[in-house]
Amino acid sequence: MLLSIKHRLITMSFLQFFVWGAWLTTIGTYCMEGKGWSFPEFGAVFSTLALSSLIMPSLVGIAADKWFRSEQLYGLLQVAYGIILFFVPTVDDPDALYYYVLGAMICYMPTISLSNSISYSVLKSNGLSVLKDFPPIRVWGTIGFIAAMWVTNLTGSKATGMQFIIAGSAAIILGIYSFTLPACRPERSASKSTSWVDLLGLNAFKLFANYKMALFFIFSMLLGAALQLSNMYGDAYLDSFPPGTFVQKYSTIVLSISQVSETAFILTIPFFMKRFGIKQVMLFAMFAWVIRYGFFAAGDESYFGLLLIVLSNIIYGMAFDFFNISGSMFVETTTEKEIRSSAQGLFVMMTNGFGAFIGTIASSWVINAYFINADKSTNWTGAWYVFAGYSLVVAVLFALLFKHRHDPQSVNEISH
Repeated sequence: MLLSIKHRLITMSFLQFFVWGAWLTTIGTYCMEGKGWSFPEFGAVFSTLALSSLIMPSLVGIAADKWFRSEQLYGLLQVAYGIILFFVPTVDDPDALYYYVLGAMICYMPTISLSNSISYSVLKSNGLSVLKDFPPIRVWGTIGFIAAMWVTNLTGSKATGMQFIIAGSAAIILGIYSFTLPACRPERSASKSTSWVDLLGLNAFKLFANYKMALFFIFSMLLGAALQLSNMYGDAYLDSFPPGTFVQKYSTIVLSISQVSETAFILTIPFFMKRFGIKQVMLFAMFAWVIRYGFFAAGDESYFGLLLIVLSNIIYGMAFDFFNISGSMFVETTTEKEIRSSAQGLFVMMTNGFGAFIGTIASSWVINAYFINADKSTNWTGAWYVFAGYSLVVAVLFALLFKHRHDPQSVNEISH
């Protein structure tokens, strides 16, 4: 019975990120290569991920806490997301696509946190450990993301609307499947009086009155501006290599090395956190972004250039995991228990919301203004060097301004 429960949650986790990975890293290729749209037009479409991250997870979380069974709400959102994706290939205007993708993201983004909540609830109700049993389940989400990238590449769907059909079909299957999961009923009484300030996590904004926390959230936003650049431009960059070369032909598969690396670096975090502390681990992440984009800039179709691209994808695991997970642990160990969940939401809002939105709009404008060649091709080398330079400035400023004393005991407390 317990094995069955774990396998059912693994299936949900796998499909949860399969339905996103099928198009997230290739929508840039679809918009710019398949449709011939400009960087600002694509940037506006991609910004919907950030916009939907600002409020929708909190609002849907309130609904699941107060009124709806989580697995049913999750299923309805996945089905709606899948249906919207079916219409994306019919859209030929970037302005119209903006609203379709925004609608899809409004449905999808809340399901990320909902899937975690469902897993936590089911594991606890079956007497299993969240700390021990959830990570092996969650890692299948990354495997699902990788599998979707491979399917999109191997079916020749990188620059076509078929990637959205693949994602939409899997999302509807996932939505229907979720209704077979164990019931996750609301835990908070609908009649209980709770202020909207508390429910929306706005009380966490008082953390900005603390110098160290304010600095942490500001740098979270600044680095968040760089986090989505790989997803936005990675596949379009690799697809711009000479036709028929290995990197161009299998761009999405090459890019999936990043997700493979992500699964590996997750396992190293406890060692690095205990040995170096949160500030140093976050610095490792920031300088890893510098290397990530620097190697992309120096990469080409030669054997050495291909090696740099592979190394760039490997270093991605450190860049992504060490910032997101160590940042979350910093919030966990330095905020009051009463506002800890709200503070975690604020961290996500600053990185995936405000930071990602600023980075999406600014980067697309910069590329369009300064890195489009006379023949309309993109000077990716120059663009990646600018992104690397930006990441370097953020890392140096963080090292100089952010003060935090490492306490190994805080790591021990969160590990138990």
